[in-house]
Amino acid sequence: MSIAAHVPVNPVETWIARTIKFTWVFYAVGGLYLVGPVLAWGLGGLVLLAIYLGPAMPKGLQAAGPVPPVIWAWLLGMAAMLVVLWIGHINWSLGLGGTIKSSVGWAKGWALMALFPLAGAVLPIRREPLARAHCVLGAVTLALLPLMVVAPYIGLPSQIFTSPLKAVGGPGPEYFTVYFYTLDPASWTPRWQFYLPWSPFAGLMGVIMVLFAREEKSFPWQAAGIAAGIAMILLSKSRMSLVALPVCLVLPSLLPLIFRSWTWAAGTIVVGSLAAFGAPLLQTLQNAITGFKQSRADSSRVRETLQRIAEDRWMNEAQWFGHGTVERGPHLVEYMMIGSHHTWYGLLFVKGVSGLLALAVPMAWQFCLAVADAAKGPRGRLPLGLLLVLLILTAGENIEIEAYMLWPALVILGVHAREIRKPA
Repeated sequence: MSIAAHVPVNPVETWIARTIKFTWVFYAVGGLYLVGPVLAWGLGGLVLLAIYLGPAMPKGLQAAGPVPPVIWAWLLGMAAMLVVLWIGHINWSLGLGGTIKSSVGWAKGWALMALFPLAGAVLPIRREPLARAHCVLGAVTLALLPLMVVAPYIGLPSQIFTSPLKAVGGPGPEYFTVYFYTLDPASWTPRWQFYLPWSPFAGLMGVIMVLFAREEKSFPWQAAGIAAGIAMILLSKSRMSLVALPVCLVLPSLLPLIFRSWTWAAGTIVVGSLAAFGAPLLQTLQNAITGFKQSRADSSRVRETLQRIAEDRWMNEAQWFGHGTVERGPHLVEYMMIGSHHTWYGLLFVKGVSGLLALAVPMAWQFCLAVADAAKGPRGRLPLGLLLVLLILTAGENIEIEAYMLWPALVILGVHAREIRKPA
């Protein structure tokens, strides 16, 4: 009897699928932040064993292929992040204690950006179990949704508790805190962040859930995953995720059209019509962008100011290797950390041009591979959609401190790097 594609067929797929399915359980004890790094380094060790032992490994744990070139780029890039970090700490005399602490942070952040793609590329992992696991997670989320939605209106507290696991160390206590909801400081209305430390991140994770659910073959499970993802997007009240959902769903599906002649003919007509309608369309777009920013004007102002400060201090103080760490900002930015709230400006401030290139090169390489494959057929649709989410996320978040939850997407990037060696 044949085994359904979504059923894990080896220990690695079982570990990964169960980790996704038990997301709410890990969150309920405040331990979700620790799961990602433990899983990443465990899988990384398994990759080394699979490569070293070869056929001596159990059949379900043998390497599915060599390390693809793009994965080597991720490995070298993230290793360079550590070296640049050390140089920055030496340049600014941040001390041995600070260097050790930041190195541990690298092991729980930037290192995951390489370890999970490596595991997906080398270990025998398939997409289908990950898609089903996300749909199961979606079903659990829908089951808990009524309680979370009514919580602020029946007097339940916003914060349930902070786990003692915070003693292990992390970016902040919010990573170990369990919430029913939070209150928007601008309007004092409830926002929901589900199993994430803040709401905008929850919205983008909702987009990722929708992308995975679209790969599911069973309609009931697919519906559960899509419904949960949309609920996360809407209830998080994240502007970024509202933009990301149509972009990440539609663009990968449209790419195959570029090989059809009628698409080019239609494109010629559209370009020609811009001569007559271009100005009104541009004005409409500008008005939409202005309205988008004004919908949360204080947040937009703080983010833009943080970016200007980070850019100015990078350019004038530490162009090549950055400042080594984030720094507390002035009252103007509500004392938020300079180098936060934007991956690329953050990299320039903390690690300089060297750090920015260490991420930009492997991400651009992976993006080109996904675009090329998505243009040929549906196989590249999921990895390209996930990459678009990651790129959008970098414009408003620090991606490295969120890698502990982005890991299923990173695994798929590795799986796709292995898949493109074979015919679509």
